[in-house]
Amino acid sequence: MTTAEVAEKLVAYCREGKNIDAINELYAEDIVSKEPKGSQSELVEGKEAVIEKNMNWYNMVEEVHSAAVSDPIVTGNFFAVTMEMDVTYKQHGRMSMYEIAVYEVKDGEIVADEFFYNM
Repeated sequence: MTTAEVAEKLVAYCREGKNIDAINELYAEDIVSKEPKGSQSELVEGKEAVIEKNMNWYNMVEEVHSAAVSDPIVTGNFFAVTMEMDVTYKQHGRMSMYEIAVYEVKDGEIVADEFFYNM
């Protein structure tokens, strides 16, 4: 798959709320995932660890009121999307989240992702 094809598939999965399916299909086994400095998941390596990171997030959420993912912007072997969510957390209450996610693709798989947002 090309970078654009990977990007379109990831966006489609995310829009359907199938993030774990996206990881299973599109991520490389040795994926490197980064979150902002100081976050619980600042650096996570490996597909299973990324799935666990996502499951931990889902376990903290009481309700997702809305979620939106932009169309991807693709250049070379990178693509980026914006993500906006309105979420109620079990311990922190309701909040809006805005982030930019950047992905690197190699040999048709996502080998790195990095998320930018205010904590």
